[in-house]
Amino acid sequence: MSKTLLSLGHGYSARALANVLIPKGWRIIATTRDPDKATALRATGVEPLIWPSEVNAQSLDQATHVLISVGPTKAGDPVLTHLKAAITRAAPRLLWVGYLSTTAVYGDHGGGWVDETTPPFPASKRGHWRVGAENAWRAIPDLPLHIFRLAGIYGPGRGPFAKVRAGTARRIIKPGQVFSRIHVEDIAQVLAASMARPNPTTPCAIYNLCDDDPAPPEDVIAHAANLLGLPVPPAIPFDQAEMTPMARSFYGENKRVRNGRIKDELGVELIYRGYREGLAAMIET
Repeated sequence: MSKTLLSLGHGYSARALANVLIPKGWRIIATTRDPDKATALRATGVEPLIWPSEVNAQSLDQATHVLISVGPTKAGDPVLTHLKAAITRAAPRLLWVGYLSTTAVYGDHGGGWVDETTPPFPASKRGHWRVGAENAWRAIPDLPLHIFRLAGIYGPGRGPFAKVRAGTARRIIKPGQVFSRIHVEDIAQVLAASMARPNPTTPCAIYNLCDDDPAPPEDVIAHAANLLGLPVPPAIPFDQAEMTPMARSFYGENKRVRNGRIKDELGVELIYRGYREGLAAMIET
């Protein structure tokens, strides 16, 4: 059987992976809720399916590999709600299943380091939902599951430059606060490396996806402004900043994430080792 990826929830990271796989001869079947987006996907060489009406057991029958990018809700994992029985039946013959999770499952560590052996201890609702979704996927027998815990994602079309140019960027200062990040091209290369070398020994392989340089968010904004030759946005103390509840919740988790496993087990060499390299590449394109 030719290699076929069923991409459930074909978003930003999954599109980057498709850009890597299609030139290598992969068939990509991907879901979207929007018929207009389906037309755009077809133009890139992807075979679109409308979620959930067109996605069923026959969709899984065509796949050798499955990527899940759909986030959970309070009610649970939408993919398992719709397809659990079919996925359970297909599990023994699938070669690889990837679930995109988040480093939010680790919660707050006061700026300390975490790795894949750190027990989940989420501090937010979305973190709790992710732990529940991870556990639900892990409970499926014989599923060749690989969980990827993603740090903050950036890349083309997702970065600080637009806000810096518009004069709306803010340097919010919370002393000691750091975030880990990952460029979307590095997400794609890690997923591709895992698909080429599925973990045959671990019932559920877990990988942190982040770069080598956890950094304060205000440093990233300042560096973006410097690259553009624009004034560095003024500093705003965290307790004085107007923020949405969602944005404020991110500052409730402070940790540095280790990425050694993607290097040691998958042989990955990051394209962008830190935000400086990633932002420089973005401004050059």
